[in-house]
Amino acid sequence: MLDLYAADVTTKVDIPYANEGIQAGFPSPAQNYINESIDLNIELIKHPASTFFGKVSGDSMIEEGIEEGDILVIDKSLEPINGDLAVCCIDGEFTLKRIEIEENRIKLMPSNATFKPIIVTPDDQFTVWGIVTYTIKKNRRKRNP
Repeated sequence: MLDLYAADVTTKVDIPYANEGIQAGFPSPAQNYINESIDLNIELIKHPASTFFGKVSGDSMIEEGIEEGDILVIDKSLEPINGDLAVCCIDGEFTLKRIEIEENRIKLMPSNATFKPIIVTPDDQFTVWGIVTYTIKKNRRKRNP
């Protein structure tokens, strides 16, 4: 299940931006100041009229690092290609899966060994609703009580 929200790009929100990058290896000297900003609307949304946000519920994609509470940026204007992470509507219900497009069928592939692939049949009402372009992770830092 996904909760869907329209993207609002009518406002500009400049957020401080570390333009020198943040080292994921050995630390580098800290910057004394951050002199640039970034607008996530510009960075994350390429097609405003067809972009939506969705909040993930469930754990069928957990082995791909997509967990409950994560936010998806979904672009409905993109044509699906094999291997895309897609929000699909099958028989009136939304699901998030990798799509495998084969010659005569489509499979919706979970990333959790406890879930089985969904084989789309001609009897199913099926659409690829949109393609996930970004995943925004929820902070899962453990806090001491």
